[in-house]
Amino acid sequence: MKITRVFDLLTNALAEHARPDMLNHKVNGVYTGISTADFVKQVNRLSMGLIDAGIKPGDKVALVSHSCMYWTLIDFAIQQCGAISVPVYPTITVEDFRYIFTEAEVKMVFVGNQTIADRIKEATSTFGGIAQTYCIFDVPGVPHFSTLQLTENNPRLQAELQSRKDAVKPSDLLTIIYTSGTTGFPKGVMLSHNNLVSNVLASMPAVPVTSGDRTLTFLPLCHVFERMIVFLFVHVGAAIYYAESMDTISANLKEAKPHIFTTVPRLLEKVYDKIMATGYTLTGIKRSLFFWAIGLGMQYEVPNKKGMWYNMQLSLARKLIFSKWREALGGNVIAIVSGSAALQPRLARVFSAAGIVIMEGYGLTETSPVVCVNRVNEEDNRIGTIGLLIEGVEVKLGPDGEILVKGPNIMQGYYKHPELTAEAIDKEGWFHTGDIGEFVEGRFLKITDRKKEIFKTSGGKYIAPQRIENLLKESTVVEQAMVVGEGHKYPAALLVPNYPALREWCSHKGIPYSDDLSMAEDPNVVAKFRKDVAVLNERLSQTEKVKKISIVPRPFTIDGGELTPTLKLKRKAILNKYAAMIEGIYAQEDREDVAVSV
Repeated sequence: MKITRVFDLLTNALAEHARPDMLNHKVNGVYTGISTADFVKQVNRLSMGLIDAGIKPGDKVALVSHSCMYWTLIDFAIQQCGAISVPVYPTITVEDFRYIFTEAEVKMVFVGNQTIADRIKEATSTFGGIAQTYCIFDVPGVPHFSTLQLTENNPRLQAELQSRKDAVKPSDLLTIIYTSGTTGFPKGVMLSHNNLVSNVLASMPAVPVTSGDRTLTFLPLCHVFERMIVFLFVHVGAAIYYAESMDTISANLKEAKPHIFTTVPRLLEKVYDKIMATGYTLTGIKRSLFFWAIGLGMQYEVPNKKGMWYNMQLSLARKLIFSKWREALGGNVIAIVSGSAALQPRLARVFSAAGIVIMEGYGLTETSPVVCVNRVNEEDNRIGTIGLLIEGVEVKLGPDGEILVKGPNIMQGYYKHPELTAEAIDKEGWFHTGDIGEFVEGRFLKITDRKKEIFKTSGGKYIAPQRIENLLKESTVVEQAMVVGEGHKYPAALLVPNYPALREWCSHKGIPYSDDLSMAEDPNVVAKFRKDVAVLNERLSQTEKVKKISIVPRPFTIDGGELTPTLKLKRKAILNKYAAMIEGIYAQEDREDVAVSV
């Protein structure tokens, strides 16, 4: 069948790839599957229930929950009755909830749990709340969404549902996704059915997944990246497993045994840090073999042209060391797709050396989202780049190197903000991403920095902080980093310790470890940070070198206001919060050695 609306993917899956375990979630501690046929029935029943509850075409329905199988079910049900979904991060502020619900004129909301329900009640109390609220998991006093699901033996509603589906056009608005943004209130990105469908179909040749494969999903489904990839998995007929939570990913990987999954660099960094922490605890020959394998991984190139002697060693390392990494990921992983932020090249090298291909890609909410991605085959994969363009998407670089994108995946605009839309999409239809990039080998796109994040030193030199931050995080004891220095003589950095790795390092060096906050000020620890930064500085130009650092004892978090829900740095918020610390860094600007303040 011809697929032009997102819910057509579901209809096609039933016709072409019906399976007994289309979606899988935990029931009483055991993964239990629901068949394609049963899932379609449940979606149809909920769609009819929404119609019966008074939801009309064009009405906005909010979905605020952590990811689960029911999230996908409700998503498809909203689509089919012609309504517009407004997925919202459960972790945003009460003020942002109030802003989104007011601007979008939300008529109904599905909430995940009691905590979310309470926050939404507080956010909407100023205008009387949302008339219709349903819960996904039990919330006292809030009706369960299953109470909306009607039996299929209702000819009137069946006919109305079919009429609604037939009336939906590819150009119709499917969803409004509010981007978190790094400053100010979020913007509602309007995406049509065609935006998402085109991205699913164009991304399929790049993603190595078939109807016989298993996948695991754990990233937020309110983020367009994970939502689109789930649509893709539905279309190809792969079995989708939903992680119980972000804290159970390790266990769920071993249970689901996925062939592919998507992630963000921050989670890969945590996996790598945990592996390294384990390595530090080893002794004797096991320790030597571990770090020998890591050393080989750090040298890995794509395509691999290191020669026979290197490949013989790598083959042995994969049997002795890296095979355990694959087992920890379920044993079947063909590739991991990484997006949302820049990936440290060392992670791509080591995981690829272990036989786990990292497919780093790029896109934005406004591009539905995929623009380009590295492929699983070595010829079409380059570490340090964001890969090859997908079919139908065009990219050109502006005079200042800004990445401009055109194609069927470009958003309709920002909801109720035509002036912002005009700023983002020029008269020729090019969407201005705000990212600075270049082409490698004439075909692999590479991001060099964010246009708005580049700053100028007092000497007139431009600094691209993201590249330096990724380099700083290559230190095993650095978990997070933010480069500062606008208007000053040189760049400096705020560094958050990786405390598990720091504890292992102290143990290895025989340094007594009291508590995290105290150790951030320990002279030995400070010296370790200073030494690592000095080494990493050798890979930077003179103007990019980090001259001073300040150790921030507590991590940047979403709740703390330093990170967006997609784990990007909120630079303005961090600059304000740590203004005194930054001022202290530059109190003596004549000293340009690597100094430290805590």
